Amino acid sequence: MSRAVLVLENGQVYTGRSFGAEGQTLGEAVFCTAMTGYQETLTDPSYHRQIVVATAPQIGNTGWNTEDSESLLGKRSEVRWSAEFIDHHDPGKIWVAGYAVRNPTRRVSNWRSSSSLEDELIRQGVVSISGIDTRALVRVLREHGSMKAGIFSGAALADTDELLAAVRSQPSMAGASLADEVSTAETYVVEAAGEPRYRVAAVDLGIKANTPRMLAARGVEVHVLPSTATLADVQAIDPDGFFLSNGPGDPVTADRAVELTRQVLAAKLPTFGICFGNQILGRALGRSTYKLKFGHRGINIPVIDVATGEVAITSQNHGFALEGQAGEEFDTDFGRARVSHVCANDGVVEGVELLDGTAFSVQYHPEAASGPHDAANLFDKFVAAMEKSRTEQVETEQEGTRS
Repeated sequence: MSRAVLVLENGQVYTGRSFGAEGQTLGEAVFCTAMTGYQETLTDPSYHRQIVVATAPQIGNTGWNTEDSESLLGKRSEVRWSAEFIDHHDPGKIWVAGYAVRNPTRRVSNWRSSSSLEDELIRQGVVSISGIDTRALVRVLREHGSMKAGIFSGAALADTDELLAAVRSQPSMAGASLADEVSTAETYVVEAAGEPRYRVAAVDLGIKANTPRMLAARGVEVHVLPSTATLADVQAIDPDGFFLSNGPGDPVTADRAVELTRQVLAAKLPTFGICFGNQILGRALGRSTYKLKFGHRGINIPVIDVATGEVAITSQNHGFALEGQAGEEFDTDFGRARVSHVCANDGVVEGVELLDGTAFSVQYHPEAASGPHDAANLFDKFVAAMEKSRTEQVETEQEGTRS
């Protein structure tokens, strides 16, 4: 293996071996504490423009398969996708800018694997590094915060000052508008499993493949819209509910999605948001956002449901958060709302909701099954909100007929 270096904007250099493609890549260095699920991590669009450092010492044991990716490589329009097609026909696009690991496995051992992790990194041109002290690197990121970084190998290697200049000259994640870069260009449909019971308009800000699959399993036909969707696009579907997906970037840049959400809330359409979608809903309700020091990225992060005191073990990937305190209630243009969930580790807001039940969101990923099913009931809650809305609409129409 050839030499590779990872350079942080503070001037620290970590020397290791080239892993995956050779060349140069720039991004924000972040760390993920998950012991498993590297394929899901690498294909999560929320990691766009980030160099992910794995805290688990050995990576790659289970290879790469066509079932576990959270993004889709192929064009998603021109077809009505079934949940089964999403599961088994696409190796998934790798969205991370780069990957840093301690010890990549030399042998793949899983009956579902179709290739190795390194083969897929090479195939998709993802510049990565191995053989570095990831524990030391993670300690730096915890103490000083996520920072600009770069991985260099092969012909991209140069003297440290030149590499450091390249790292520092890249744009910051704060203020980055990235949802349009990962969103679908055209609307596509994921069919309900069995007889369709509801129809949902889902705005793709970086949606993960398992999200429409979880909705489809509950009889929901999911129309995935581009991040540029308007209220007219949503209304054209005649949906029973509205969904805001996860995604990358700074939520302060997402004014278009915030305005669309405000229009949807005014129309009283049941709304559910995840991760970036939580920040969008929060902003639509009048809350502000801020950048976390090093974010939450892992699959064992405890979250408290303020109303019940119950704790869910969750999967998370976010570097920004909503302002607020546990249980805090506040007025909005759409009625009273409250902070519904907080992180047990540091008190960061993990969910907001309107008290009338028409809209709610969480900062974590209930589709990721890290609990493994601690948070899956949120999809049932969304379905129940749509059913309640439909019932109330029918009753209103019947009352109008009688009068």
